Amino acid sequence: MTELGLRERKKQRMYQAVSDTAIALFLEKGFENVSVAEVAAAAEISKPTLFRYFPTKEDLVLHRFADHEREAARVVVARRPGTSPLDALCAHFLAGLDRRDPVTGLNDHPQVLAFHRLLYGTPSLVARLYGYLERSETALAEALGGGLGGRLAAGQIVAVQRILALENWRRMAEGESAEAVHGEAVAAAQRAFAQVRDGITQARATQ
Repeated sequence: MTELGLRERKKQRMYQAVSDTAIALFLEKGFENVSVAEVAAAAEISKPTLFRYFPTKEDLVLHRFADHEREAARVVVARRPGTSPLDALCAHFLAGLDRRDPVTGLNDHPQVLAFHRLLYGTPSLVARLYGYLERSETALAEALGGGLGGRLAAGQIVAVQRILALENWRRMAEGESAEAVHGEAVAAAQRAFAQVRDGITQARATQ
């Protein structure tokens, strides 16, 4: 492995370790009750070093979404020949439900539920999350070919994924199990993507 590759892996391990330390503190004491200085001390790094990795306190939590920011765009680009972008994205979301990917909201593990309560229960984190969604939408629009049509389709797709995930998480938070909800979550996702497909088809027909 090259020296550059080793440095990058070391950097990623640092990101993960600091983020995990911060989230553990936030879950224990509450997001507003933990200072950045306290996170830095627990992670055994200086406060300036922490800010080099994470520009804001919210980024310490949302680092877990970093790998997913361009995920939809990657799915579209890597889809099999003859598969439409929407079909590829629908299949990817359904596969996420099957494997209980926390991003789909269909995961009832206590630690995942605690993280989601932290995320959706903290206004500043919710506000910061919308920035992530906007960047995800922009990347997807580019993968769909850009232009107004690409932006409109990307906006619908990202909204559908967000709403489906929130509904799944709501049911997990209310005490339902992922196993019990899985079938209905799959059906809801299939209906939602079908509605997006119909909407895109109608929009193209009127152009």
